[in-house]
Amino acid sequence: MLTPGLDVELVVEKPAAGGRMIARLDGQVVLVSGAVPGERVLARVERTEKRLAFASVVDVREPSPDRRPGFPDPTCGGCVYSHISYVRQLALKADIVRDAFVRLGRLPIDGPIPVAPSPERGYRTRARFHVDGTRVGFYREATHTLCDAGGTGQVGDAGLATVSSVASALAGAGARVVSIELAESVDAGQRVVAATVGDVRVVSDAAWEALPAAAGLAGCAVQDTAGRRVEAGDPWIVDPLATLTSGRVESGGLRHGAEAFFQANRFLLPELVTAVLDAVAPDGAILDLYAGVGLFSVALAASGRRDITAAEGDRVSGADLRHNARQPCIQPGALTAVLDSVERYLLRRSRGHSIPATVIVDPPRTGMSTEVLASIVKLASPRIVYVSCDPATMARDARRLIDGGYTLESLRAFDLFPNTPHVETMGVFVW
Repeated sequence: MLTPGLDVELVVEKPAAGGRMIARLDGQVVLVSGAVPGERVLARVERTEKRLAFASVVDVREPSPDRRPGFPDPTCGGCVYSHISYVRQLALKADIVRDAFVRLGRLPIDGPIPVAPSPERGYRTRARFHVDGTRVGFYREATHTLCDAGGTGQVGDAGLATVSSVASALAGAGARVVSIELAESVDAGQRVVAATVGDVRVVSDAAWEALPAAAGLAGCAVQDTAGRRVEAGDPWIVDPLATLTSGRVESGGLRHGAEAFFQANRFLLPELVTAVLDAVAPDGAILDLYAGVGLFSVALAASGRRDITAAEGDRVSGADLRHNARQPCIQPGALTAVLDSVERYLLRRSRGHSIPATVIVDPPRTGMSTEVLASIVKLASPRIVYVSCDPATMARDARRLIDGGYTLESLRAFDLFPNTPHVETMGVFVW
């Protein structure tokens, strides 16, 4: 019987969602951290649950050829795969997607699942930092213990320096800083932050006004734990649509603040956008659900497409969406921005609207709700382009789409977060 503190020898089989690897001992599943599939390791049991144990590697008896030195603090957020060669990471992520579709979606995937690679360092355009006094960092996995974000390599030096400057300036002005969200433009030329503090009233108006220039920001938004809010400078950045579409769109830009949802990998963002543009039907109406600030719908409208509706329920992202839909590069009436939950919008739309040629969905990690899935199946659009940050919920939703009459036409992935188990997946479903 496995008990906490016990050292056991294990042969590691395959990746599990969340970053650990699967091994078995006497029929019991053991989820192991710090391992590579194929290795024989000595692991120490951390905790046990019914039919499941959690362990971490203390010695590698037979190492994989894909093992490499891990980052200095592998438990710091975003590093749990850092001990695995990058080529093998991509293969493991394809395995994670395939396993989710087979096990949860009951959908065998016969062919390869391509995973677009990313540089491993400086890839993040957005990150949330936790603050303790003037110490700024990420949390270690599954804890609230602060660790050095710089050691993870995810954020560039200039971005890290900006966040440290903001934390120091706010603390020096008397604020208790809780967290700081950083957003950079793709070229890292613009930065904004959204900070949470204990009480915005302790900071003088002069200190707020001086903060952007002192920290090298275009602007900032600061909110306290009671919901009071102040802004200084211009709290948005604008990425050129030419950059986001690899030159397919020549003019216009996409505005987004630090609090709005936006894809975070500067190197793969254009590839993801152009993949969605290519997957959309060449003609007909387009419905973009969970549209965010308009990453896909605005790019499509600026490229000349018409009859596009984009729905977003989040107030902050929706405000940026509405702004982005009104710029001169988009023909009047080509793009309609709807600020409402996807559930409510689809309920209203079902009354008399035409069938869109393509539906784009990019839901949160929880996937689509039962109500949204039922509405989409009822729409019977000829084409659905599904972008997901969670293979498990996408596989679950894929099963429901297929049961509703759809066929999975293609499946591919994008490694938006190297050295982590996370992977972005895009599937195209046809009626």
